Amino acid sequence: MHRSLMLAMLCWFLFSCKSQHENTLKHEIISTKIIGGGCDGCELMYIDMPRHINQTDTSSGWYTNIGHKLHVTGTVFKDDGKTPAPDVILYYWHTNDKGLYESKEEGGARNHGDLRGWVKTDVSGRYSICSARPAPYPNDFLPAHVHISVKEPDMPNEYYCDDIVFDDDTLLLPCLNRYPAANRCGSGIVRISLQNDVQMAVHDLVLGLNIPNYPHMK
Repeated sequence: MHRSLMLAMLCWFLFSCKSQHENTLKHEIISTKIIGGGCDGCELMYIDMPRHINQTDTSSGWYTNIGHKLHVTGTVFKDDGKTPAPDVILYYWHTNDKGLYESKEEGGARNHGDLRGWVKTDVSGRYSICSARPAPYPNDFLPAHVHISVKEPDMPNEYYCDDIVFDDDTLLLPCLNRYPAANRCGSGIVRISLQNDVQMAVHDLVLGLNIPNYPHMK
């Protein structure tokens, strides 16, 4: 009887250890998943990132591309889609008027070109980007676009959103028919309006929307 009891206790102990080990492994696997699934080149947002980032940023394209100035404004919301999200860093980069990521710098973030920058949302979740409307890649089917990466203050890593694309771009619909949008952080399609020769666009984002491995608030 005593021996049977000892064997039963030993089996229970081994089973408990195995279950605890499996739960630990599951937790480690879940915790090491990258929010957003990772992306090629997103880490370049940290190269030359200013220590102090403002709610508004102006790239060199604003001054050099006369007639193609682009002003994008918007609000970033938390994952409930209603609450403004302050202190969120948006990193943007895009091609020039030749469809190229041209840069005067060597190494570092030269693959993103010179037309890049950062904004940080204010207490109302607002941001403003002044740059130039990009051109599409030469001899390519992709429409002109502005890349956007997001770094939330309480998240371990950055993730990318749908590119900003323009509803008047003739390349847009054929591309969407071929590759439907994922709507990461919402739709990236913006409508252009002209104000004093400046192309104006509004682009709101919802954090975590359609973002893999995102820890949504309950």
